[in-house]
Amino acid sequence: MKITKNNNIDNQFQEVLNQINEAKHNSYKAINKTLIELYSNIGEYISDKINNNLWGKSIVEELANYIKKEAPDAKGYGERNLWRMKQFYEIYRNNEKLSPLVTELSWTNNLIIISGTKTESERAFYINLAIKERLSKRELERQLSTGVYERTILANQSLSKTVKNLPQNTKNVFKDSYIVDFLDIPSKHSEKDLQKALVSSLKDFILEIGKDFAFLGQEYRLQVGDSDFYIDLLFYHRELQCLVAFELKIDKFKPAYLGQLEFYLEALDKDIRKDYENPSIGILLCHKKDDKVVEYALNRSISPTVIAEYETKLIPKEILKKKVNELFEMYESTK
Repeated sequence: MKITKNNNIDNQFQEVLNQINEAKHNSYKAINKTLIELYSNIGEYISDKINNNLWGKSIVEELANYIKKEAPDAKGYGERNLWRMKQFYEIYRNNEKLSPLVTELSWTNNLIIISGTKTESERAFYINLAIKERLSKRELERQLSTGVYERTILANQSLSKTVKNLPQNTKNVFKDSYIVDFLDIPSKHSEKDLQKALVSSLKDFILEIGKDFAFLGQEYRLQVGDSDFYIDLLFYHRELQCLVAFELKIDKFKPAYLGQLEFYLEALDKDIRKDYENPSIGILLCHKKDDKVVEYALNRSISPTVIAEYETKLIPKEILKKKVNELFEMYESTK
């Protein structure tokens, strides 16, 4: 009997394909977990031998040469990688929270995190981020080089009470500043130029703001009464289950900008938000901001709004780390 191809058949075929892809993914995860556990076990063995003065450092090189000679098909067991296995084991051996998680990452991504972080909190942040967003090697390297950890910590601290008290958990979702160095725009640009460039580089922009953001449209039209209003960029956040409106400002933050965004959020919640969705959130993306002015403005705001900067060039990580250290010192002094 000849089957007429239709949407229903396509959906059924897609179900089979989904099962194949899921099996392939599970197979990869199982192989990867076994490999990471093997590397950790080798690292433990080397660590024990050296720390108990049973091996000198030169023996690791001899081990690498022995493996190469006896098992030429075994790749990834050079001297440098063997030392990394030792380091990997020693970093995570007593960490019950992170030890199970590192097996969900590729060995390459694990090495990127080890070499790019200094504290346990940093490592935990990037491990969870890489797992949640399934970051590739290139994507993870970018997140580290742009200081996503520091920018997120700073944002967590500056969130208004209104945002913190939402039904959804907003921790680690937003950033104090967003790096848009991938945009090809002149130093002097209009809001339309910025909007158009962000949409043209949407893939890079979503990597920067977070892969849980789904783009709904630019110049998103709201009709209130007899008037039309337009949101610069509208997204939906899958984990927060809410609409997120981006308003773009090419100059320094002014408290007056809040009123427009608050109006948009009210219209979204009244007319667009579905019953099962959480309250909408606004992000006012400005070229610069004064943190004290932002703090005062948000203290009186009843709408869940995030004030952030956009940077067209990378912020030196030293500056970001300094700001985070100052934040921690301030927190400790208030205890």
